[in-house]
Amino acid sequence: MVRRYGKRSQPEDAAKTLIRTNLLKWYDENKRSLPWRNQISTEDVNQKAYAVWVSEIMLQQTQVATVIDYYNRWMTKWPTLQELAKAKLEEVNEMWSGLGYYSRGKRLHEGAKKVVNELEGQVPKSAADLEKKLPGVGRYTAGAIASIALGEKTGVVDGNVIRVFSRLRMIGADVSSPATMDKFWELANELADCERTGDLNQGLMELGAMVCTPKSPKCSLCPLQETCRAFAKVNLEKKQAAGRLISRESDQCGLLDIECLADACQWCLPSDEPWDKSLGVQNLPRKAKKKAPREQMAAVTVVCKLGKDSQQQFLLMKRPEKGLLAGLWEFPNFDVKGEAEISTNSEDILQRLKNNHSVEVASAENVKTVGDVLHLFSHIHQTYCVTLVSVTEQNIKVTSQRPWQWLTNAEVNEAAIPTAMKKVFSACMKVLEGRNDVQGKKRKRNETGQSDAKQRSIDSFFKLNFLSRLAVVCCLASAVGGKSMQAALPAFTLPFEAHEVCAACR
Repeated sequence: MVRRYGKRSQPEDAAKTLIRTNLLKWYDENKRSLPWRNQISTEDVNQKAYAVWVSEIMLQQTQVATVIDYYNRWMTKWPTLQELAKAKLEEVNEMWSGLGYYSRGKRLHEGAKKVVNELEGQVPKSAADLEKKLPGVGRYTAGAIASIALGEKTGVVDGNVIRVFSRLRMIGADVSSPATMDKFWELANELADCERTGDLNQGLMELGAMVCTPKSPKCSLCPLQETCRAFAKVNLEKKQAAGRLISRESDQCGLLDIECLADACQWCLPSDEPWDKSLGVQNLPRKAKKKAPREQMAAVTVVCKLGKDSQQQFLLMKRPEKGLLAGLWEFPNFDVKGEAEISTNSEDILQRLKNNHSVEVASAENVKTVGDVLHLFSHIHQTYCVTLVSVTEQNIKVTSQRPWQWLTNAEVNEAAIPTAMKKVFSACMKVLEGRNDVQGKKRKRNETGQSDAKQRSIDSFFKLNFLSRLAVVCCLASAVGGKSMQAALPAFTLPFEAHEVCAACR
């Protein structure tokens, strides 16, 4: 990537030195107090590596605010690799419940056992060996452990670092391409060649998390703004828009023209996706368009058993050890292709339990449709069509070959079940407790008993654009027995701006 610079532009080595100096100074003054950073103050190299390892695995695809509590509870329960290696996978899954991407916890557990049982309790001492020998440890995690805990001069590249480098160096190539990722790793390793590699890498990630954010970046607070090419381009555009003549003598940025001089540069924004002045530095990084999540539907039957002491227990079955949500517990369910396959008939539901899950119900006390519970996985829009079946102890028999268990309300909440199933259980408990704020949305049926997929709910009303919502509400208001808009408003929940605009209609 060849770019034209002003006479005050600094050579690459000097620029790297300036970046390191400014970034480390900013990091020392602004770094957040996080529990895993407190853990690495120990002199025990293995303990430092373990502390960083746990934090980095938890932080994959999960926000810092969510991770803190999980991390503290994890390190309290298993303060060392040796303690974790002794744990059962079921315990690990229970501790991980709610963090998502459950295979991460399983791999961490497997890694701890390997270190203790095969590596004599010694964590590998280089990024290359960490990646090679530990399950679930990829290039980024290996680099983080090696640089932060072991002092190796190696870079890291995560989403935050990609964003910082994309803007710092004006890299507009698709960040998902292998060639672009190799470029980021090259830049990271070059910058990491210093005495405080661990702090520098944490500084880059901290900068991306706190200042160089995806939206509303705080460029005025950035310690790297004088070496940031995207920031320089935005400033140049502002000066040009203000009608100022920029000369080599007056340009304070020292970057007269940040346009690339190479033909068809592989690192620049593609010609069909030019720089959008309204976005500024948020033009970068450039990501390929994501595929739309696929729609998927499943019928879930929550079976509530009433014991002799009137205590409620719920049937859970274990998922296979491989695949999505491997080894976790769930309520009996099966995938369906559409609402046409879902029946609300009690006999059909009980037969489905028998055929699909080997759960035989001689007689049910109550079969109730709870409604739909929605959950978004990273690549799936999942709809759970939930039915609650209440039975007495003597009227149910389970012969499933899958592992299964009966759990009380409190035990379900502590069990290793996916977040989606927790939503399902919450909706069912509201029905059992007679509450009317059930999150599950009941499907309305037409006269033939089939679901009307086109029927709008109140939720879909709020997905209309503002002017459409306003028009609908104004029409409704005028039809409410001659009531004024002010009298009708309590019946229709409006966003704040609608209340303001409709003031003239009152």
